[in-house]
Amino acid sequence: MQYMLIYKETAEDFALREDPATADAYWGAWSAYIGSIAQAGIMLSGNGLQPPHAGTTVRLRDGKRQVQDGPFADSKEHLGGYVIIEVPALDDALEWAARSPACARGSTEIRPVLPPPPARA
Repeated sequence: MQYMLIYKETAEDFALREDPATADAYWGAWSAYIGSIAQAGIMLSGNGLQPPHAGTTVRLRDGKRQVQDGPFADSKEHLGGYVIIEVPALDDALEWAARSPACARGSTEIRPVLPPPPARA
């Protein structure tokens, strides 16, 4: 079964990425964690994401496109990245999610990946 592990970090944890005093420890923890997923042979894909202020939100209202800089919702946690893994069961995904550096002060959401739709004739 494929699962997406969605890493959500606090604004304070997100800021550790850029602080010269904390960046090495921050990235070291993530590199070790992602490395262990890759070494286990269960990682299918994944990416870290830039901070929320780098994003753009698009909505369509009354047939008109509305573009807004940054995230749509104001949240105490920021989407830091994701990994798609393939493991036998949800319990295995839970084990990997709990090991994530984001879990210490943020969270890791687990979602089953939707299989492709059946082919149509």
